[in-house]
Amino acid sequence: MRGGKFVSCIVVGALVVFTAAFVVMAQQKAADEMSIKAALWPTPTKAAVKFTHKKHAEDYKIACTECHHVYKDGKNVWKEGDQVDKCEKCHNEPTIQGEKKLPPEQQKLNLKLAFHNNCQGCHQKHKKEKPDTTAPVTCAQCHPGAKEGS
Repeated sequence: MRGGKFVSCIVVGALVVFTAAFVVMAQQKAADEMSIKAALWPTPTKAAVKFTHKKHAEDYKIACTECHHVYKDGKNVWKEGDQVDKCEKCHNEPTIQGEKKLPPEQQKLNLKLAFHNNCQGCHQKHKKEKPDTTAPVTCAQCHPGAKEGS
């Protein structure tokens, strides 16, 4: 009888550990599609961008480190499986008039410029390589309902 209780405890313990591990892994998995919003923009001037994480990661085979990064000594030390923080944790400079005239180091901290430089930069490069691609590069192509150049 004693051996049966021991085995039962082992089985229950293993189930608890595997369930906890599964829950943690499920929480880290990115949604297939997400809306890019930020607390820095309490009243956004344009509609949120719909980002297709699955399409970028799986279909287009874009490396995680193209978007996710943590820099130490000028090197991206972020690795797949590391904590994914909200972009605004580091890119916490709000949108201001004339932000493109800020010094480059300060521009990197500006959330809007960080998104635009990363996303548009990649899309423009891709369009140059494959002109007939559908990679969006204009305001309205990313922000539904936006006027071009606004």
